[in-house]
Amino acid sequence: MTKQLTPAEAWQKLRDGNGRFISSTSSHPNQDASRRASLVNTQDPFAVIFGCSDSRLAAEIIFDVGLGDIFVVRTAGQVIDDAVLGSLEYSVSVLNVPLIVVLGHDSCGAVTATANAIDSGTMPVGFIRDLVERITSSVLTSRRNGDTDINAAVEEHIRQTAQRLADSSRVVADAIENGSTAVVGVTYRLDEGKADLVSQLGNL
Repeated sequence: MTKQLTPAEAWQKLRDGNGRFISSTSSHPNQDASRRASLVNTQDPFAVIFGCSDSRLAAEIIFDVGLGDIFVVRTAGQVIDDAVLGSLEYSVSVLNVPLIVVLGHDSCGAVTATANAIDSGTMPVGFIRDLVERITSSVLTSRRNGDTDINAAVEEHIRQTAQRLADSSRVVADAIENGSTAVVGVTYRLDEGKADLVSQLGNL
């Protein structure tokens, strides 16, 4: 088992990997047969990424990590539901992950669909409606703050999602309070590949 990282060390490791990805110097660590074999009976990820399902937001690639390095949970628009909360609580309470990253990205389709629904007054059908309803407060808050740009709404949604996670899960809230885990909100820039810090809960 590797040394348990602090939340700050885990965040720095992700930042370093993202820097390599941006500069096209990715090292593609922990992706060989020996690493695969070492993980057959155990895993010890140093971070959990709760991100948008967008195909351009592949966490292992943009943070230049490999097998067993990160625990990944994804939904469209990084929308929280009970399964997400259970997965994140598992990562904190069982896997002892020191860092949760709420990962959104600019030009998010789910946030754009929500803005369009607000503007048109027409809600989408099926379960897409549920996604839109869960993102609506973020878009409305952004607009009340005078921001009409969709990427401002994306960042507001990242902040609200991170806070909602802490408010909804006693397991996560306790881990933040005792310093064993931190939650960061991060937005990914599609054009440059950069992951920027938007919000922070707990110490880094």
